[in-house]
Amino acid sequence: MADGESSFWGPVTSTHEWCEPNYVYSSYIAEFFNTVSIVPSILLALVGLLNSLRQRFEKRFSVLHISNMILAIGSILYHATLQQLQQQGDETPMVWEMLLYIYILYSPDWHYRSTMPTFLFLYGAAFAIAHSQLRFDIGFKVHYVLLCLLCIPRMYKYYILTEEKSAKRLAKLYVVTLSVGSLCWLVDRQFCKDISRWYFNPQGHALWHISMGFNSYFANTFLMYCRAEQKGWDPKVEHFLGFFPYVKIQKPKAQ
Repeated sequence: MADGESSFWGPVTSTHEWCEPNYVYSSYIAEFFNTVSIVPSILLALVGLLNSLRQRFEKRFSVLHISNMILAIGSILYHATLQQLQQQGDETPMVWEMLLYIYILYSPDWHYRSTMPTFLFLYGAAFAIAHSQLRFDIGFKVHYVLLCLLCIPRMYKYYILTEEKSAKRLAKLYVVTLSVGSLCWLVDRQFCKDISRWYFNPQGHALWHISMGFNSYFANTFLMYCRAEQKGWDPKVEHFLGFFPYVKIQKPKAQ
């Protein structure tokens, strides 16, 4: 939300600003709360990455966690600068990440092993080039929602095929964090004029970032459980410090 403050990055060139006054706490950070609220996403993705590497999950999950971190870093740069280039550095990894989710969800039943990753890679590269030149706005949102919708039937299938209650709880936490985050995003976006007159700004977009950081972690952990079950690795959902979930597997000795 523009407020006329001087900044290190110059005038705002991004197509979207959010319901937070710019450069209140630093001339280097445009939207302070929207920037720092992304840090938990990086930490959660790092936890997932370390667990994936430590237990030697398939490389797809390491790439997934790294993609979460790349997206978070791009989002930090966008909210800190509110520049068009950094906005695309946030939006393009969003599409790449969804293509990776589509691969993880659908590849177990895909008979031609190289076809899907090749197509998705070329699709992601083509989108990045097109978005850099055409700077999609509404088109980007519609495209991203369609990619998300492609994931829902498969996620639901995995949910109904999973019998373990602790794994099902991960899927439920995924839905809850997505719902809460989306509500925060919508309120922040639609009622900004009213919120800006309040004594206290609840920072809905920052709450969206925090919710989606946990949302990605729960989604990744649930998918890791499902894949380990498909591979016969005897997965179990354990809890660090009694509440933080992660997947523990026991591979057959031959693997």
